[in-house]
Amino acid sequence: MVHCPECETTLDDADDIEFVETDAKTGFIRASKRFYTANCAACGRTLGSGVAGAKSNAGAA
Repeated sequence: MVHCPECETTLDDADDIEFVETDAKTGFIRASKRFYTANCAACGRTLGSGVAGAKSNAGAA
């Protein structure tokens, strides 16, 4: 059984975690990567993060 270190909520279902996408524009050629955080759905504490690679539209609107 996994628990949130902040609020001690049991994390045993997909609805117990919220994935949030954050954009970051980098470089001089308008490239953009997708950064994700996995947060506890009950209290919002960040539990982990990752990078999903470049967006297909290079970050344009």
